[in-house]
Order: sequence, then structure tokens, then C-alpha cells
Amino acid sequence: MRLNAVIAGVGMTPFGKHLDKSLKWLAGQPVLAALADAGLGLGDVEAVYSGNCAAGLVTGQESIRGQVALLDIGLGRVPIINIENACGSGSTALNQAAMMVSAGYYDVVVAMGFEKLYHENKAVSYAALGGAVDVEERDRFMADHTEGSGQNRSMFVDFYGELAREHMATYGSTLEDFALVTVKNSLHGSLNPNAQFRKVMSVDEVLAAPVVSAPLTRPMICPLGDGGAAAVVVSERKARQLGLRKPVRLVSSVVYSYFEHPPQAEETVTTLAIAQAYADAGVGPEDLNVVELHDSSVITELLTYDHLGLARPEDCVALLRDGHTRLGGRVPVNTSGGLLRKGHPVGATGLAQVFEITRQLQGRAGERQVNGAKVGLTHNGGGSIRGEVAAMNIAVLVR
Repeated sequence: MRLNAVIAGVGMTPFGKHLDKSLKWLAGQPVLAALADAGLGLGDVEAVYSGNCAAGLVTGQESIRGQVALLDIGLGRVPIINIENACGSGSTALNQAAMMVSAGYYDVVVAMGFEKLYHENKAVSYAALGGAVDVEERDRFMADHTEGSGQNRSMFVDFYGELAREHMATYGSTLEDFALVTVKNSLHGSLNPNAQFRKVMSVDEVLAAPVVSAPLTRPMICPLGDGGAAAVVVSERKARQLGLRKPVRLVSSVVYSYFEHPPQAEETVTTLAIAQAYADAGVGPEDLNVVELHDSSVITELLTYDHLGLARPEDCVALLRDGHTRLGGRVPVNTSGGLLRKGHPVGATGLAQVFEITRQLQGRAGERQVNGAKVGLTHNGGGSIRGEVAAMNIAVLVR
């Protein structure tokens, strides 16, 4: 389905450790910023799709998260639809907003995502993340792994370690190759005022950091994060009325969920979602100018190069080594710094990706601008079932 949806405005908070900030601030500030960016006010909003993953477990706020989060800015009355879909909560909110606009039900919809993951007791944060799996599988997985999995670190960290070891055995990748992903994203993140970590790192610094799940060191895994992001989605009719000078069209937004299939099957939730997104948008990997992908770890970034068709599996490391995925390269990836450096407040991540791609396509990305960017893609996975992503969100945006 090709969408009739335009991103009229975007906003986000800086990502980081915001123990002193409420859910209301983390959600409200980016919504106000996105509306101002679109030249619209609260009275123009016809509906809100609100993405959040873990507020119930971290803060105790359940059931009416979006309604509560928007109280302080005075946004109510309209339908506020709460969406929880693991790390893809924000992207799924965008998908639903775009579908409703494209179907003609609304002309102005806000899609927002927000998350408060930091807690004085980190075990609370890790337990919240550990709920994004089949809990029966989780208990078996944690029993098979080293002490502390899911308690002093996210259980996903141990899964990434397994993937990294498999990649090294299969393709001959090295620790230095893994470190290069963090080095690249640290350079990009250093140019992003909203990034959680802005220090440029060297390969030696990445390798010297503590190992969290062999062979991966701490900077090779995305951190916890607090933050919010939002986008104002309007119909093309409304975009013309607003006289938007640099409209960014959301031409494809796809959400696929895990399904049972044989091991090593060609069709997976990821391959189907990406193929559908390309088909709906009428583009291919060769058309992409900038990509924001779900680098929850260095190994997931490398694997996603293959999934998106940027390189063959055996060539993904070379794509990175040769500089093709950094600023100035053939297809810059994670110009925001990615999850590794920008941070990963899970419910906000997908819309923060849209923030970055929108700014890039409008030529508003400052020092990290990709020259002539016209086509961008976001890739945002969430949760895990049987070693595979539980919900995959892909969006294609064009100028």
C-alpha cells in the first residue's frame, strides 16, 4: 500500500539519563516541538498515536499512558491510542497514524514515542526489557547463560554475544571489525546535539572497554536511555494547504510480526517486511541515500546491511571497512549516532529515526548532513521470539 501521508513536522528531546524528568516532559516536549515545526497548534490535532514500551514496569503507569503523558501540554479530548510493540512501539504508532491519514479519516495526526528506562535500581530496567520476549523461552535462555543475565545486564546482551561469535566463525569477522561500527557511529553521534554520547572513540578505546558478553565490549552494545520523539503526519491535501516548502512523504510503512517457519528459511519477518517496504515505495537498496537502522549492538548493524540488500552477507564487513556506510560514503548509516551513541529509549527510537531521516531529506541535519539526500529508510525491530525479531518496522521516506 502506497501511503498518502506527509511528515509535516518532527521533534525530539535529547536522549540520556533523565532521572529528574517525568513521562509528561518526555512526551510533551517533542510533541510541542513537532507541532511548532509543522506550523500547527494543539487545536489542529485530530488524533494521537502514542508508543511506549515499559512505563508500566518502570514507573507503574499503565493503561492510559498517552492520556497522562499529554496532560501537562493540554492535549486531550481527541482520540489518544496507546500502542505497545516492544522497541518498535514508536514506529508502530507512526504506521497507524499514516494509515488513518491515508484512509482519509484524519488530516492531522500526531505520532509520538516516549520512554523512561533509567531507574535507581537497574534490575527494574533490565526486567522491563526482559519482558519483550516469550517469557517461557526467557527462563530457559537465562538458565543456560552466565549468572547475572537479565539482572545486572539485559538478557539481550547475551543473545548479541552469541550472534557475534557465530559471525566470527562464519565470515571471519574480527573484534576490530565490530569496533569499527562503534567508531563510525561515535563520529556521527559527536555531531548530533540530541545524542546521549558525543565522544568520538577509537578502535583501541572500544576494545579496551569492559567485556559485557564475550566478545562484545560495553560500547558495542546500545545503552539504556530516556527520551521522546514525535512526528506530525498530515494528508497531502493538508500539506498543500499548509504550503509546506520541503514536504517529506512517507511512502511506505510496514509492520510484520514473527511467524513460525523452518530454520534458515528464506522468508522471515525481517525479509518480508523489507521486501514489502521496497515494493510499496517503488525503490530498492540502490536508491537509498541515508539509513537509520536498529543497531542495538554492533553485530545487528552488520547483519542488517545484508537484510537491507546493501551488501551480500560475506561483503558486509568490507562495506563497513571501506567507509561506504559513514558520512561521505555511498550510503551513510546511522548518521544520528544510531542506538549505540544516540541511545535507545525503546518506545521513542523509531520516531527518533524518522526525526533524523526527515531532517536529512530537508537538508536540516547540520554538520552530519548527507549531500543531496532524497530517499531514506528506517529499520526498527522489537522484541524476540525464538531467536528472531518479534515485530519488524520498516519505513521509506522521500523528498
